[in-house]
Amino acid sequence: QVQLVESGGGLVQTGGSLRLSCAASGSISSFYRMGWYRQAPGKQRELVATITSGGSTNYADSVKGRFTISADNAKNTVQLQMNSLKSEDTAVYYCNAAVRYTFVEVWGQGTLVTVSS
Repeated sequence: QVQLVESGGGLVQTGGSLRLSCAASGSISSFYRMGWYRQAPGKQRELVATITSGGSTNYADSVKGRFTISADNAKNTVQLQMNSLKSEDTAVYYCNAAVRYTFVEVWGQGTLVTVSS
């Protein structure tokens, strides 16, 4: 089974930027959708952004205009560029992938993003 490994999390000040990367152990062409979710302390996991194999993107209202999701099929990675970060963006960010022709979803282990004010 393909595994996902996130990287790029860390501590950043309010207004700063971070770029998260999700590397798949196999070809991301096996997924019809990939995305980023996040979970803040004491809250449920929520969708941040998704991208389909056709390149269509979807964003949570809270990150529209600030975050950009992109995929690099050659490198089998999905990135999340996060700009104008706010304290409320503090969370563990998880990479997610939906496998084609199945109901199977794969999750990464998560990477912590902390935005300090």
